[in-house]
Amino acid sequence: MRRLRLALTAFFALDGFVFAGWVVRIPAIKEQTGASAGDLGLALLGVSAGAVVTMTLTGRLCRRYGSHAVTVACGVLMPLSVALPPLAGSPLALGAVLLVFGAAYGGINVAMNSAAVDLVRALRRPVMPSFHAAFSLGGMVGAGLGGLVAGHLSPTRHLLGLTVLGLLITAAAAPTLLRHAAPAPAEERTAAESPRPARRTRPLVAVFGLIALCTAYGEGALADWGALHLQQDLGAHPGVAAAGYSVFALAMTVGRLSGTALLERLGQTRTLVAGGATAAAGMLLGSLAPSVWAVLVGFTVTGLGLANIFPVAIERAGALAGPSGVAAASTLGYGGMLLGPPAIGFMADWFSLPVALTSVAVLAAASAAIGYAVRGAGVRT
Repeated sequence: MRRLRLALTAFFALDGFVFAGWVVRIPAIKEQTGASAGDLGLALLGVSAGAVVTMTLTGRLCRRYGSHAVTVACGVLMPLSVALPPLAGSPLALGAVLLVFGAAYGGINVAMNSAAVDLVRALRRPVMPSFHAAFSLGGMVGAGLGGLVAGHLSPTRHLLGLTVLGLLITAAAAPTLLRHAAPAPAEERTAAESPRPARRTRPLVAVFGLIALCTAYGEGALADWGALHLQQDLGAHPGVAAAGYSVFALAMTVGRLSGTALLERLGQTRTLVAGGATAAAGMLLGSLAPSVWAVLVGFTVTGLGLANIFPVAIERAGALAGPSGVAAASTLGYGGMLLGPPAIGFMADWFSLPVALTSVAVLAAASAAIGYAVRGAGVRT
């Protein structure tokens, strides 16, 4: 199980690393394609559409072929697809290639979370945040590296380099997953995958998915629009703008590395409520502050608040209904991450980008309220 945990951790880190490498180059690709904020928002719908459609199918693929095999397959497709956006010459072409990238991104997130839920149940400890800490660490490294090379490498060369590194990581971690089946006892796995418990627990799974949506919206917003807010609205240097997502990812990493201890001490309800309230306060600062450094502080506080809400929601959905629960909650959760950026693009055209970013604070507060409302509904307090 130690080897499985390390291999799964590598895939979570790969996911964050590749995704962050893409998002820090969005300003350059926006300029390359001549897209307005609204055009970019429409193009980003390609990521959303590809991911959401794939997520609805990946739960079935995991039940048929196993979450390990599906994780490995998507671990090959995602690095390959990230090389495509720099080849687009128009917003329409960008949306088309992002559809492919989104499909690979959605698939790997459902598959690896399903595999992680099985391992968490076998370990009988709330270690789910540690996997998402690897995602955040990968995002921090990917964003930091992107900031360093932004002035020296074209988006094409940079993202092609991510493809090569991503395939190497998959090649190193894949054999462990392919050799070993999910460690959950067969009787538990059968119970979790049967349609009956999924029907009984469907409303509760939907609630956890809604909590995931409210918080993942903030992750997507900061990933796709944080650098642009710093650069466009506050005049930050491109390297400093790229660091905005890095500090957010670092805060998420720190929060998630301490997540197991936090959950064991506070329980799930207090963790959800405190996290949502903290993120709401941080994002109000990050969206409305007039200085670059105050915004970076706000992004940091937001990352700490959001850190453990999403992994707790996905783990609970998976514990209730197996891969079907993970797929349902992930579709809602990652749908929020992927649909949020286009929505912010439209709001930025209607109002302004800072005002649009305050929607992150509103949804973070909503997640805290929902987490408190379901405190007695199957949540360990």
